[in-house]
Amino acid sequence: MRNKSKVVAAEKAAEQKVTQPQQLEAKAVTENIKKPLSTQQKVALYLKIFGPIAQREMKEYKIPASITLAQGLLESGFGEGRLALEGNNHFGIKCHRDWKGGRIYHDDDEKGECFRVYADAGESYKDHSLFLSERDRYAFLFRLGKRDYKAWAKGLKKAGYATDPKYPDKLIRLIEQFDLAAYDKKAAQEIITQKVKKSQSNERVYVVQQGDTLYAIARKLQVEVSVLKRKNNLKDSTIYLGQELILPKK
Repeated sequence: MRNKSKVVAAEKAAEQKVTQPQQLEAKAVTENIKKPLSTQQKVALYLKIFGPIAQREMKEYKIPASITLAQGLLESGFGEGRLALEGNNHFGIKCHRDWKGGRIYHDDDEKGECFRVYADAGESYKDHSLFLSERDRYAFLFRLGKRDYKAWAKGLKKAGYATDPKYPDKLIRLIEQFDLAAYDKKAAQEIITQKVKKSQSNERVYVVQQGDTLYAIARKLQVEVSVLKRKNNLKDSTIYLGQELILPKK
């Protein structure tokens, strides 16, 4: 019996020698996960997720990706602010009278102000593009260069997007600190490539003007609305100022 006890004790000791390093490794991994991320790491993670989305919005709505990303980072607190976490609202866009979606209340310029809630963050990015492109007070921005982020930053403040007098400086600082202008360059190159492909295919292009509707464009150009939707992958009749619509070949 004594010999058997010694064997069992020896086996337990050997087992502990094997499992102890594994337990320590698991503990180290767990502790590492719990460590707070640095600002650089937070920004890198944010850009990995939302960089491609901002570039897509730039190609479609002509808003510099650098501006969109800088606003997203600033307004959402690098994606960790309450509005971003609970409402998927990355741009601090308030409800306004025309908003019919979800709502969240948060202290801003005044206490308990109403902010928009989105199904996901991508929807927030889309609404940001629509918010700027569909309001007359931001129209002058779209006459600026697509890569002139400094003019855009100052223009947003001038148009009343934010009340903070240092808002343009904060956006510009983020853009330059994290090289967000690189996203503009890549998107601009892709836009040029798309235009070249369109010209090579002999397809006609119509640029949406102020006051245009899809029905009015179709009637003016003698094209079926359904054809316009199909050619441009439109889910509904929503169009925006400056959008390039591909028209069927003559």
